[in-house]
Amino acid sequence: MGFTELNSVEHYIVNQLTGVNLNKSSVHELKVGYGAQWVYKPAQEIERGVNEVLEESELKRALIRLNPEINANPDFADEVLYKLRAILITVNQVGLVKANEEFFKWLTGDKTMPFGENNRYVPVRLIDFDDLGNNVYVVTNQFRIRNRETKIPDIVMMINGIPVVVGEAKTPIRSAIEWGDGAYEINEIYENAVPQLFVPNILSFATEGKELYYGAIRCPLQYWAPWRLENDEDALAKRLGLGEVGKELSDLLSPARLLDIMRNFTLFSTDKKKRRIKIIPRFQQYEGANKIVERVKEGRIKKGLIWHFQGSGKSFLMVFAAQKLRREPELKSPTVIILVDRTDLDTQISGTFNAADVDNVETTDNIKELQGMLERGTRKIIVSMIHKFRDAKPNMNARDNIIVLVDEAHRTQEGDLGRQMRAALPNAFLFGLTGTPVNKADKNTFWAFGAEEDRGGYMSRYTFQDSIRDDATLRLHFEPRLVDVHVDKDTIDKAFKEFKDNSALTDEEADALNQKSARMAAFLKSPERVSKIVTDIAQHFNEKVAPHGFKAMIVTPDRYACVQYKMELDKHFPEEASAVVISTSANDPLEFKQKWGVDKGKQEKIVDEFNDAQSDLKFIIVTAKLLTGFDAPILQTMYLDKSLKDHTLLQAICRTNRLFPNKSFGRIVDYFGVFDDAAKALQFDEESVKTVISNLSELREKLPKAMREALSHFVGVDRTLKGFEGLEAAQDSIGTDNKKDAFAKDYKYLSKLWESLSPDKVLDIYNEDYKWLSQVFESVRPPIDNMGKLLWFSLGAQTTKLIHENIHVGEVHQLEEFVLDADVIEEIFNNPDPKNAKKLEKILIKRFKKHAGNPKFKSLSERLEELRDRAEQGLITSIEFVKELCKLAKETVQAEKELEEYIQEKTPQAALTELFLELKTNQTPAVVERIVADIDAHVRIVSFDGWQQSNQGEREVQSSLRKILWAKYKIKDQVLFDRAYAYIKEYY
Repeated sequence: MGFTELNSVEHYIVNQLTGVNLNKSSVHELKVGYGAQWVYKPAQEIERGVNEVLEESELKRALIRLNPEINANPDFADEVLYKLRAILITVNQVGLVKANEEFFKWLTGDKTMPFGENNRYVPVRLIDFDDLGNNVYVVTNQFRIRNRETKIPDIVMMINGIPVVVGEAKTPIRSAIEWGDGAYEINEIYENAVPQLFVPNILSFATEGKELYYGAIRCPLQYWAPWRLENDEDALAKRLGLGEVGKELSDLLSPARLLDIMRNFTLFSTDKKKRRIKIIPRFQQYEGANKIVERVKEGRIKKGLIWHFQGSGKSFLMVFAAQKLRREPELKSPTVIILVDRTDLDTQISGTFNAADVDNVETTDNIKELQGMLERGTRKIIVSMIHKFRDAKPNMNARDNIIVLVDEAHRTQEGDLGRQMRAALPNAFLFGLTGTPVNKADKNTFWAFGAEEDRGGYMSRYTFQDSIRDDATLRLHFEPRLVDVHVDKDTIDKAFKEFKDNSALTDEEADALNQKSARMAAFLKSPERVSKIVTDIAQHFNEKVAPHGFKAMIVTPDRYACVQYKMELDKHFPEEASAVVISTSANDPLEFKQKWGVDKGKQEKIVDEFNDAQSDLKFIIVTAKLLTGFDAPILQTMYLDKSLKDHTLLQAICRTNRLFPNKSFGRIVDYFGVFDDAAKALQFDEESVKTVISNLSELREKLPKAMREALSHFVGVDRTLKGFEGLEAAQDSIGTDNKKDAFAKDYKYLSKLWESLSPDKVLDIYNEDYKWLSQVFESVRPPIDNMGKLLWFSLGAQTTKLIHENIHVGEVHQLEEFVLDADVIEEIFNNPDPKNAKKLEKILIKRFKKHAGNPKFKSLSERLEELRDRAEQGLITSIEFVKELCKLAKETVQAEKELEEYIQEKTPQAALTELFLELKTNQTPAVVERIVADIDAHVRIVSFDGWQQSNQGEREVQSSLRKILWAKYKIKDQVLFDRAYAYIKEYY
């Protein structure tokens, strides 16, 4: 039997969660009774129809068990079931996210009904969160569900009869199949075909037995995340396969964890396009927020420092922590204060809270207002500015259920701020969150936030390597450019030593700096230098950024340099392609303020336009603004011409590491020489941070080996051979699925290097080989509908361009064919040349596709597949393969001959009439003649010559057939539909 998707992964999941081994012929007695554990139940034993989502009998029992009012009057349960069914029905009108959000309110106990005394409204509980053992947890597989069409998800997990998790298993033994194929099936197929199944969904998961990823409804594939075990720093999942996936499954899907995610870590937010989205936590957010909550509940340690790398989701971590703290009954309605940097107050953090509709949130930038709230004992989530605590009075509030979360806790003033906050809120809990590790010299941060009990001073760490491993952020590449325009380091050091901290300069301070150092300013902003840099930026952007659909940021030395860069950039691009984002001061000339000043409203408009992939705005030019707290996933390249160090440098360059479709890395193009000594620029305790930047010189060194490995799949193949002979030789070299997958893996790695380096001159010597490999890859890539979504990826812009420029070579796809008749087959049978066998095989496949739906040809097609498998496994010789193929070809010719005679005997209408009479049942209307006439009339209108080979033609004919059978005559028989469509395809 071997290792299959069913016996190796799907059954493993069931076994891991429930202890039941479905690979054994007799499944042991099912567990009964209640308990916070999963129990296996075969799909056919679940009391529901194929069109029903809920197991209503189980849910009704739970409603009676969990609600005293319903227990007293069980008929009330039917009223609740009616309400829940109504939400399921509305999914096609309101959309899946809104339906899920409405059902979520019922799941979490936020809905009330007039079931109390004198029709008093009381909360209705579908799930018991206080005693988890009071719920029924069922895992089933092959769960058949029908809406527009029938789908059978591999795994469905139900709590009290409500399906809350859907899982998809994929084969573990084909390298082209990965977890992404399962995620794609859930995300793109099931959620659209049977959306009602996902209305109560908490999360979905996919695995091929090597990696486990999970996501919320409507979550794009690039945002699905892995689940990690706490303290599993060795990434065991990469080594242990099924065993580690099993541990992650058991941890993520344990009833306690799943219900905690649903109740405390689920948000419904509104994105920039005003669309409703559902957000569930990544592992690091879940772990970090829970560590804050547990520390507060324990009450012994009053502080903690959390380092989660830039771009890994600290904003949501704070929302989750604040939300759960507010809900903890033993904390007695605490006050949670979120303190942000002055530039971030109305941007990322408060924007996240507001968009997610979190209850009881107040925003203030006024210390008196903040003090008034605290003195009044306001018990809400308060978002304010960190520097306002400089003015705070001692003992503003001595309550011990005040929790302060400080964002970006690494500024130089933290030591003083820590003391002032402690004095103002003497019994409060104080947690610092940072996206960058604490600098060697920045001991104040450890004093203010780090607890001695925490290893290394951090309560929770999520490093750069962790975020890359988990696909939470992207790698960063840097390119040193134009050495002759770099700044003399001695000049920099001399100019900057007057400033205590040159890593957090405001616009005004940067201007002042340049006034202090006229020589440096003159050098940096000399027209010749700026012109040279901008010309290089224009060429680089057009060759490496624009083709991929990404955008760029230019960071200049000061505000006036921003304007200078803008004027120069306008010589290369339309004026609307770039925008300057700076603030102006009272001392600026009126004309400068009017032309270049950007207020809050205008900045928001620019940022929104920049994030719109269709807009003309391609560049944002800044000096200090938007270097922190700016989230623009479409930003891929930063052109850096300013001295930045440590935290500010790391924060700035990480603007480019956010996930975006087809984006595989962020890029920093360094004109200033910041990265001449990367280790010096990033002086942190953590060695790992020094690997944030991958130098392009390292990528160049990796290219020759990657090219050799990709070409190693074609040993002995003459790559100078053109036309179909050359392509066939290449395809024969990777003739089996395993060989194709191995080639795809090596080509994928090579392609990533190529896209990163292009248009570097180092590629020139490999250009012909890469072009050849790309075209071979394209020729064997599976059709998009059944491709492995991760391994058989879409080609990068540079690679696609290279293929398009040489498209004439692609014409080799038109292989020579011969007429398939008895004489030709006899000739091949007597002279079994493998080359002719290959052509014969392709012709047969083409013929079988033409007759798809005809049982006779389906049977022949299955025999061909079986024959190919036997040949691949070496069970028959190549001579035997050719001879068996010829026998199959003879039968195909005979079958086509019989079919042609049959078609000549019958008109299309006669064939359809015969079909309907053959399949007529008690449910089928007697008016066969009228049905056939309707089908014939409609198909003749929408069909055209060759429609069977056109996706559009097939869609229109199928749509017409559905309208007649399903809508007009109410015949929703899938077998009848499939047979009727096959006849239409054959006869029209």
